[in-house]
Amino acid sequence: MLTADRVVSGTDVLQLLARCRQGDRVATSRLLSLVSRGSQSDRALVSRELAAGEVPSAITLGITGPPGVGKSTLTSALIAELRGRDKRVGVIAVDPSSPVTGGAVLGDRIRMAAHGADPGVFVRSLSSDGHLGGLVRSASLAARVMGACGYDVVIIETVGVGQSEVDIAQIAETVMLVLAPGAGDSIQAQKAGVLEIADIYVVNKADLDGARATVADLREMLLLNRPSDGWRPSILQTVAGTGQGVADLVTALFSHHEACVSDGELAVRRHRRSLYETRSVIDAVLAEQLAGVDVGEAEDPYAAADASLRMLGRRLLDEGVGAVLG
Repeated sequence: MLTADRVVSGTDVLQLLARCRQGDRVATSRLLSLVSRGSQSDRALVSRELAAGEVPSAITLGITGPPGVGKSTLTSALIAELRGRDKRVGVIAVDPSSPVTGGAVLGDRIRMAAHGADPGVFVRSLSSDGHLGGLVRSASLAARVMGACGYDVVIIETVGVGQSEVDIAQIAETVMLVLAPGAGDSIQAQKAGVLEIADIYVVNKADLDGARATVADLREMLLLNRPSDGWRPSILQTVAGTGQGVADLVTALFSHHEACVSDGELAVRRHRRSLYETRSVIDAVLAEQLAGVDVGEAEDPYAAADASLRMLGRRLLDEGVGAVLG
């Protein structure tokens, strides 16, 4: 029997997945809690059961952009449009974590409260844990869980930290970059960063002065930086508060997904997501296992790191990865 405090076996995970597909929001919340706050062994268990079974996968949309451009309001408008098209929507809203408590601010969930009573929408806020890529390591696995639970589209909204926020391209199949009018200088400054990862560009708050100029700057940037073959990124204007332009945005999302399916890019991006998640797991295991290592009086950090990794390697050989994961 499932307990409220812990899932103890793969059978329990499968039971939770079955309940999720029947619309059990408690089961969905429980699985996502295992992913976001559970131990390494909990996450490994969930991932293993997802990989072992034939589970549905969702279209994964990453929404990124600088703070203040209206990402959360736009996400809420996208949810409404997708629901109007009879799509179930999962949202992973990565909020900045408090430097004092480490907890998430959870502002995104507040802005999406209008969808709280809709059984076809599930919003989960995750703390960024100070991660500079605008994400949290568990976001990729959380997106896979939502897909397995039957959500058609999973939206991952990143923190919004500027040029360094490029990790979203590693896990999202479609990346949507949101900008606001007057972003010309920002566009020039970010050419080598987050601007180059987008599949769809959105100039939100398009009712404000400067929207046309921002669109023109984006078009110039794309002419200089984008290859001539493959998907040609869309540049769309929206007013998220009123819903203006959001229908075209959803149409562009599905068009990009269809293009990725037809030219094989979707398989490439899902493989890239798997590699990213694998590296994230390795990073997390190393950080956890090496956190308490005493390097003594070593003054050479490279020599200390070498000795620590050798020690961990011996433990892996003696005890196995399962023991190290807990």
